[in-house]
Amino acid sequence: MDAAVRSLTSLDIPRADKPDTPHLTSAAGAADVELALISDRKAFDALEDEWNALFERAGKSIHVFQTFNFCWHWASHYLADTSANAGTKLSIVTGRRNGRLIMIWPLVSERTHGVTQTFWLGEPVAQYGDALVDPEPDAEAILRAGLAFARRHVASDVLRLRRVRADANVAGLFADAGASIADRQIAPYMDLSSAKDFAAFEERFSSRARRNRRRLARRLEEKGPIEFVRLHGGVNAGDLAADAIAVKAEWLKDRGLVSNALSDQRTTSLFADLAAGREKPVPCVVSALKSNGEIAAYEVSFTCKGRLVIHVMAFKLDFEKAGVGVLLLEQNLKQGFVENLATYDMMAPGDPYKLDWCDKSEAVVDWVMPTSLRGFLYARVYLGFLRPRLKSALKAIPQPLRRILRNVAAA
Repeated sequence: MDAAVRSLTSLDIPRADKPDTPHLTSAAGAADVELALISDRKAFDALEDEWNALFERAGKSIHVFQTFNFCWHWASHYLADTSANAGTKLSIVTGRRNGRLIMIWPLVSERTHGVTQTFWLGEPVAQYGDALVDPEPDAEAILRAGLAFARRHVASDVLRLRRVRADANVAGLFADAGASIADRQIAPYMDLSSAKDFAAFEERFSSRARRNRRRLARRLEEKGPIEFVRLHGGVNAGDLAADAIAVKAEWLKDRGLVSNALSDQRTTSLFADLAAGREKPVPCVVSALKSNGEIAAYEVSFTCKGRLVIHVMAFKLDFEKAGVGVLLLEQNLKQGFVENLATYDMMAPGDPYKLDWCDKSEAVVDWVMPTSLRGFLYARVYLGFLRPRLKSALKAIPQPLRRILRNVAAA
């Protein structure tokens, strides 16, 4: 058997002295299920057809980041440079019954600052994490077996599984498994299926809000013609997506903030490839609003089984007070009805501007499960105590001072 694939047919076994050694016993509540750990890129690539078949059978609209193609693009960018990512490796748990792939936990492990963390494959780009599982009568037991297998056989100090929706397949597993909550957020969304068209949908907004958007459009038109662009793949879409990342990073810089993900060149190149859709396409929508020929605002989104998730919203600082982001979102909502989208998902966090549009939301939780003493200390001291206080302290700093401190740190 390939050393990168270690199989198991059990859940209730003691932690092994040598995790690479296979162990066989009966699986409690998940009989005849063979579990395996995939850490090799070739073994991951070989899953393509089976992964796609499982997704067609069991994937939900919330699993936009668990498609094989999305994960493949992520691996091609974030695992490509082995020298820079020597501590990063695939840790995918699969489950088979009678040889058929019925479960996937898409995980990856990375060692930084002396601690090995296991997180959802796709981080930091993926925004929702979940495992795929066939709708078997014992699906929950199969998922529990997969989680237990990961805890025993992935060489990790802590499982840090972020942004698990309340309606995710795995949402009910972690509390019973002794996991702790590192963060709680909400993911606001709009239910487009609740209205026959945009005109009917717009009635839920106040007359004041509708008048305000018309006023913004008139003022922008005074500067020159307005043009909306909406692309589904292609070179131009890839270029626009890369520009959107740069504009978003500039917006954060202006506010004295920094995003490690957006400042990573791999993120820019990944978004460009996803948007262009040249190989193993992922349904990506790139839109822009132009004012007098100049791009003023961007939106990069992904679609899956009737759901659109807005991943990047950005506008140029010169247009900050022109409401270009609002106008672009309004136009895209109209297109959402044209394209028969059922859900317009603005994802976590539940920022006030999102709640102005959305009247529904889903709880999203970050779960932490230490598997070693080092991981326990990391989870308790850093994730549980220091990190939230540092984030709160940063938010409390006035924006001009944040900008100065950021510029000093970057110098």
